[in-house]
Amino acid sequence: MSNEDLYPTRREEDHKRFARLDPVVHARNQERWAGPLGEESLSRYERDGFLWFEGFFSQERMRPFFDELNDMAKDTELTKSDQVITDPDSGDIRSVFAMHEISKRFDELTRDPRILGMVRQLLGGDVYIHQSRINDKFGFQGSGFQWHSDFETWHSEDGMPRMRAVSASIMLTDNNEFNGPLMLIPGSHHYFVPCHGKTPENNWKDSLKSQRVGVPSQENLRDLVDQGGIQAPKGPPGSLLLFECNTLHASNKNLSPWPRSNLFFVYNSVDNGLEEPYGDTKVRPHFLANRDKVEALAMHDNLDPL
Repeated sequence: MSNEDLYPTRREEDHKRFARLDPVVHARNQERWAGPLGEESLSRYERDGFLWFEGFFSQERMRPFFDELNDMAKDTELTKSDQVITDPDSGDIRSVFAMHEISKRFDELTRDPRILGMVRQLLGGDVYIHQSRINDKFGFQGSGFQWHSDFETWHSEDGMPRMRAVSASIMLTDNNEFNGPLMLIPGSHHYFVPCHGKTPENNWKDSLKSQRVGVPSQENLRDLVDQGGIQAPKGPPGSLLLFECNTLHASNKNLSPWPRSNLFFVYNSVDNGLEEPYGDTKVRPHFLANRDKVEALAMHDNLDPL
């Protein structure tokens, strides 16, 4: 695979957006329809950069995952590790990374046939887990996440060469307009938005608490929102959001009394393995960017009832 940087970013020069160079749905020709998604859903994903499935899993199915998260919060050894990120304001858990390596239950969920079938169809073949995490926002205090494209970060800091990844976000709690739901800019994935400024050394230690580098300019954000607006899918535990790796997204602080916990699995094509970071930075830890275990995921058939 060529090491040419097709998506330059984090530089001092002009940082105007430009049209993406990769397809949105990667399955070609007749393979496009070789999966659970019909043409209406595929076209909507291409247009908006995400698909929303309210109540994809039952709330009963999700409850053990939320209980396990609460148990993790009591594990002092785990909470002291680098893969647990604390909230910059409250000090509570903000994110736990490599969830599929910590928990058998979470690992099996990454290989759920219904999710994996859609992901393979969108990415045009076999996939592996690039990153998994839980993002947590406790009531009254959970901090927000700045506008960003995941791909911009993964390209610059991890060496992901092309836009051939998709995130599956599963709601572990109710996501409503008051507790900081994920906001997305429909259609923003059609453009790559370079970001200004060189990446500091070990940027991930600060950026995962409060992102400053890798944030699009207000001019670019305003233009893209004027074109596509902002949507914030809301629904009960078990709802699923699939969003393209380059779709701009953010979330506000949780000012409600209700927690907001979402699980994220990032699927990357096995043909899109990581190279050296394009942003002239050191390789980030394995729990943020999987370079070692890139074998194609096999579906897990022995799953609990939906």
